[in-house]
Amino acid sequence: MSLVAVLGVGMTACGGGSGGGGNNATAALTAKGPIKIWYSNNQFEVAWGKSMVAAWNAAHPDQKIDAQEIPAGKSSEEVIGAAITAGNAPCLVFNTAPVAVPQFEKQGGLVNLSAFPDGKSYIEGRTGAIADQYKSSDGNFYQLPWKSNPVVLFYNKDIFKKAGLDPEHPKLATQAEFLDTARTLVKSGAAPKAIWPSPSSDYYQSWFDFYPFYAANTGGKQLIENGKSTFDSPEGKQVATMFQTLYKENLASKEVYQGDSFAEGKAAMSLAGPWAIAAYKGKVNWGAVPVPAAQATPKSYTFSDAKNIGMYSACKNQGTAWEVMKFATSVDQDGKLLTGTGQMPMRKDLTTTYADYFKANPLYTNFADQAARTVEVPNVPNSVEIWQTFRNAYSKAVIFGNQSIDDAFKESSAKIDQLASQK
Repeated sequence: MSLVAVLGVGMTACGGGSGGGGNNATAALTAKGPIKIWYSNNQFEVAWGKSMVAAWNAAHPDQKIDAQEIPAGKSSEEVIGAAITAGNAPCLVFNTAPVAVPQFEKQGGLVNLSAFPDGKSYIEGRTGAIADQYKSSDGNFYQLPWKSNPVVLFYNKDIFKKAGLDPEHPKLATQAEFLDTARTLVKSGAAPKAIWPSPSSDYYQSWFDFYPFYAANTGGKQLIENGKSTFDSPEGKQVATMFQTLYKENLASKEVYQGDSFAEGKAAMSLAGPWAIAAYKGKVNWGAVPVPAAQATPKSYTFSDAKNIGMYSACKNQGTAWEVMKFATSVDQDGKLLTGTGQMPMRKDLTTTYADYFKANPLYTNFADQAARTVEVPNVPNSVEIWQTFRNAYSKAVIFGNQSIDDAFKESSAKIDQLASQK
């Protein structure tokens, strides 16, 4: 993958370590002054970012933020990796993917946030127990958990009704019900496909088919735990077999859809986060349920689809950068982020802190509840390569049926264990 290549170049150029050392690194932690930041090019986040920066700058004329959208590139991760290599990364990036953190850290590109006197206590105090998923192998934080988009199962009520299904009480409580419902949807002719996850080989695609169902099936297990892969298991194989059945019976497509299959009525269901509420407004009469596990459960887990804030070691005024991180994730700014984007700030007290918002916007309430039970990608070495290895095996066995699930999972599990053990 091109991302692996870019990050690999950075590792060779910068060597190991995490954010420099000695007195210079210590001095930078307390240095105050102007900083540069990047935020996502999502229009709603841009609006929030501009407002946040204006509020900070008005109160801190001697520590102003120079903000811009993240520069264009094949991916944000490639752009950030290249900036680390060049030594010109901004102080903060409000679009840091957890999957890339181990590589950025290895490049020496990230500042250890736990080195700030209140770093660890602030992160854990705001985020709660979920923060543990974002610790690196040394027990420190090199990312601030910021916002999540917990993935749930959206369904088209009109298509369900057309198929003779009850749109207000869909049979989607278990994976067996999900599969039976998928068969009814397609057999009735109500929709060409029951669900249309992308079958492409991109490493991250498994976060939007296999991983949410696996998280639900295991009560919140990550793909790797304690340095060992977990998916070569009855729970993992059950999810894989369910998706294999969807492809075999043409309930899902092996072709990449150019567009949004759910919004365009080509698929009756879709895995998506709360961002979809605004995206589908006026386009789809939708409902949403938690991602089903093998056995019905009232408190299902799912994939977080989070984006976090990273502080980059090229930053000279890290004292200011840390204060900006706390300002941008304050109760006030998190509330503005929630209101403006519909994304869930990663706060342990989300539903109570913003009770008025959720009362006024009930469609988002289930996402807030779900945000407390999310599973992140494992924070381990070679994270991108690990997910690519898994995706290759999944594609071969599940989507295209060129290898048995047992063999594919066994082989990829062994490879992934090796990758996870490397430093």
